[in-house]
Amino acid sequence: MTAAELLLLGAGPSPLPESVRARMCEPPPGPMDPAFTAVMDETQVLLREAFATRGRATLPLTGSSGAAMEAAIVNFVDPGDRVVCGVAGLLGERLAGAMARAGAEVIRVEGEFGRALEPERLVAAMDDDCSALAVVHGESSTGVAQPLDGLGAACREHDALLLLDCATSLGGQPLRIDEAQVDVAFAVSHACLGAPAGLAPLTAGDRALRKLERRIRPGRSSYFDLVGLLAQWTDGGRGRTYHHVPPVNLVLALHEALRLVREEWLPTRWERHRRAHAALRDALAVLGLDRLAPDGEELRTALAVRVPEGIDEPSVRGRLRSVHGIEITPGGGALTGRVWVVGVMGETAAPEPQERLVTALAAELGRQPADAQAALAEGWRA
Repeated sequence: MTAAELLLLGAGPSPLPESVRARMCEPPPGPMDPAFTAVMDETQVLLREAFATRGRATLPLTGSSGAAMEAAIVNFVDPGDRVVCGVAGLLGERLAGAMARAGAEVIRVEGEFGRALEPERLVAAMDDDCSALAVVHGESSTGVAQPLDGLGAACREHDALLLLDCATSLGGQPLRIDEAQVDVAFAVSHACLGAPAGLAPLTAGDRALRKLERRIRPGRSSYFDLVGLLAQWTDGGRGRTYHHVPPVNLVLALHEALRLVREEWLPTRWERHRRAHAALRDALAVLGLDRLAPDGEELRTALAVRVPEGIDEPSVRGRLRSVHGIEITPGGGALTGRVWVVGVMGETAAPEPQERLVTALAAELGRQPADAQAALAEGWRA
């Protein structure tokens, strides 16, 4: 099975649209070429639209999925800071661990894997010494979306920052950064945005930037120094400061992916992902694969389903890949061997790839595909 034949239906990366692949393969301009810096400027505009923010500090960082998380932490969480962190999945664990490594005092608010945390519990863990509240909006390891109700207001009451991991939700799950009063949000390029892996979008609002301005000493990272990065990405009338060589072709591809997001229109894209999630949920339920997250807490872009009793989970997943050319994500941590995570992202939030998955799973689970295929078709008609 070649990479070109493999259907990526896991928690990321997602398949690339044809125009994004073509843009990535263009002969690269120089990193300070005016044609490329114009693309940089427009990429920032398009990212603001995707985040639904007016924050000027909105840009893609060079690095893998953890790059923007590290940047958010080294710029806005100082050693000794008291930080509340929601932990109800592997991404929450990663976020809490990264802040602890940075020297923060991390107050963990833990919950059941497969359920969202009650916002009231997160707010109750804060006090006047709290400098930040960090939560995962799209916990792809469990297929759960975290409600943000009241979190931004509570952070303002305590003079704390609200940090949000929206890696799996940006571009597919309803999210308006400014409306939710999020101060710092970070994501990835390779999930719902439909761009190649290797870039990590980040946005920071004015409250967060004021913390940078109050800092007496330089930040702990030169590579992730947001002041230096903004100087490269923003002209400001004084020209750009060279911070590092950007991955030019990845930026071109991200620009095209974001253009497609704008062309579809964000609310329309959110609705497409809602329909895709619901249709696939119903079809997989016919095959005995029930969603882990309860109604109202589901992450539309990553459908986590329970593996039926008696199923050889690694064997079925392996045959999906080797025989049918479909890759899905196994459960991790406490959910190892118990769930599969199916991506409903970008190009895969569509009937054709979902029907291919449903048909393949029916064959591997020894079930007739017709009823599941009918449920999928009915879901898309609804």
